[in-house]
Amino acid sequence: MATRTIRDIDVSGKKVLMRVDFNVPLAGGKVSDEKRIVAALPSIRTVVEGGGKLVLMSHLGRPKGKRNPKFSMRPVGERLAQLLEDVDVILPEDCIGDGVRKLASELEPGKVMLLENLRFHPQEEANEESFAKQLAALAEVYINDAFGAAHRAHASTTGMVPFVPSRGAGFLMRSEITVLSRLLESPEQPFVALLGGAKVSDKIGVIENLMNLCDTLLIGGGMSFTFLAAQGIPVGNSLVEKDKLHTAKRILERADTRGIPILLPSDHVVASQMEASAATQNTNGPQVPEGMMGLDIGRQTISKFSEVLARARTIFWNGPMGVFELPAFAGGTNRIAMAVAKSQAYSVVGGGDSVAALKKAGLDSYINHISTGGGASLEFIEGKRLPGIAALEE
Repeated sequence: MATRTIRDIDVSGKKVLMRVDFNVPLAGGKVSDEKRIVAALPSIRTVVEGGGKLVLMSHLGRPKGKRNPKFSMRPVGERLAQLLEDVDVILPEDCIGDGVRKLASELEPGKVMLLENLRFHPQEEANEESFAKQLAALAEVYINDAFGAAHRAHASTTGMVPFVPSRGAGFLMRSEITVLSRLLESPEQPFVALLGGAKVSDKIGVIENLMNLCDTLLIGGGMSFTFLAAQGIPVGNSLVEKDKLHTAKRILERADTRGIPILLPSDHVVASQMEASAATQNTNGPQVPEGMMGLDIGRQTISKFSEVLARARTIFWNGPMGVFELPAFAGGTNRIAMAVAKSQAYSVVGGGDSVAALKKAGLDSYINHISTGGGASLEFIEGKRLPGIAALEE
């Protein structure tokens, strides 16, 4: 990683603008899951304790470029102040403008200000230069600790960086890069990748790159039915991306040529409709009966996948094995989560649904690394150069 980190920069007396990922869920006007805030605390405390004048910036939700009180950063700032205990957090009404510049210039060493939601301005996602320069005017040092936004070329992640004298990565960003680079460069074998979720189209690049790295690929979830259909296996009313059938067939052929096993579900939990009260049955094979849809992996598949995971020394998991939000179709994802947690492998989990399943099962503490960026981690594993990381390189 050809960039400095926050540890390499003298922040004493300097205005430090830090991009964080405080895109957290809210309920009743309060933060309902503070893990992303907590994850940024080491970098925040380093600047505060080092005598820096810290200005934090983040997005929250999808306000679509318009001011919306529902997506205000105020509840986040209030929770951050509670977590910091002895540090007040200033909450301006915007992220740019004369008032914000004045507050930033008057900020004392060891103090913190959290800007209002960046995405209240459409120029943030458009990476508009004048907006980027207004952000840059608040800082002498730029720190990016928002890995979850590193795959986006926005004003706060790339556009403003050239206009700040000094730049570096926060501890969270550094940790993500170190862990994911290990998977790409020096994974202990056998390396097993477990992919699920709804769509093949979201994972094509990831699958193709993982074929260069993995010993075995396990594919479940809705995306598996496109691969099964590409082999001519009847899948009933299951989710199939018809425009990706050729791609799926090509991937299977390439894997076979390279001698890399791609294991697909050999049985399924099926129902006539995706409803919690729907009557379910376990198929005896990979075929899905006409009029039914596959909504979870079956008992044989759980056993087969679990055996492969038990032998692994490195595991990367992204995507649930079924519609785990509904109890009737959560068994496969829960059992696989247990298999990953029980394995002796170095385990890395990326993706909101996979993480949610682990937390729901109370197994997240058994995983070596849970990525804070689902989309960013996938693009990193795909081998892409993420804009937010590239902007830090010197």
